[in-house]
Amino acid sequence: MLTVIFATRNGTRTLPGVLASYCRLDSPAGGWKLIVVDNASTDGTAAIIDSFRDRLPITYLLEQKPGKNAALNAGLEQVEGDLVVLTDDDVFPSSDWLVQMRSAADRLPEFSVFGGHVAPRWEVPPADWILKLVPAGPVFTLTPTSLGDGPVDPTSVYGPNMAVRTEIFSRGFRFDPAIGPRGASYAMGSETEFVVRLARNGYRCWHVAHATVEHFIRDYQLTPSWILGRAVRFGRGHYRLSYADQNRDVSTWRGVPRHLFKQLFVETALFLKGAVSFDRQTIFRARWEFNVLWGQVLEARNLRVGQIST
Repeated sequence: MLTVIFATRNGTRTLPGVLASYCRLDSPAGGWKLIVVDNASTDGTAAIIDSFRDRLPITYLLEQKPGKNAALNAGLEQVEGDLVVLTDDDVFPSSDWLVQMRSAADRLPEFSVFGGHVAPRWEVPPADWILKLVPAGPVFTLTPTSLGDGPVDPTSVYGPNMAVRTEIFSRGFRFDPAIGPRGASYAMGSETEFVVRLARNGYRCWHVAHATVEHFIRDYQLTPSWILGRAVRFGRGHYRLSYADQNRDVSTWRGVPRHLFKQLFVETALFLKGAVSFDRQTIFRARWEFNVLWGQVLEARNLRVGQIST
């Protein structure tokens, strides 16, 4: 059998629809169970999950320690079967989702990590500038439609739609609780960090193009302020993911590589150029890149403070 796990915190907006979609899933060979880890919700999340107990093979866990990865790690202690499918509380699976993941895992024993297609489910239609300018992967966690079945780089496996062989967790691998959602300010890329770490240990990744889910994109996530805030979190995660590979001899100022300040200056100049010419495209791209760089600066400082404190 296989186990599906997702963490939720104050998920009343999406959980009813998400769990209803699970009721329409085709059962994979061997069966399945669902673990929902409540990360200290303060709304009606627990009651919603309880209302589906007679319709789904559901296990409810409560994890008080804040952070999505802390919740996922708690759920991993109760998995059953040889495959763990990981997703989110705002993700709607297609009816054959688990069948596709099960089939890929069974026919590809040389691969240990499987990613699937993540399509958007817009709460409201996005403006044209969003479709044209906003990078869909970092901002909305959407996979490219051009990605077909086959081996993939670990960075192409996205958290809303991924599966990992249980034996990996039996060997002690866990998600890093220092990265990923923990309130409003955090370094993105928790699943990416995990899969990259697995790849460094020799585990291979495969993309299952027909294992499809829809990621719910909320109306407020289509605003410039939210998108640019996402850029900061993306930059923080990018720096943390690349930190282990960085040259320790690089010139820094208060723990921040000096080249980041030079790049910030360049993006500021591009922003001013766009502002003078009223070029909205140049303005947005410069602001996005500036915020990504600023996120890297913040994470560099955070890591330095952590080193000093230890």
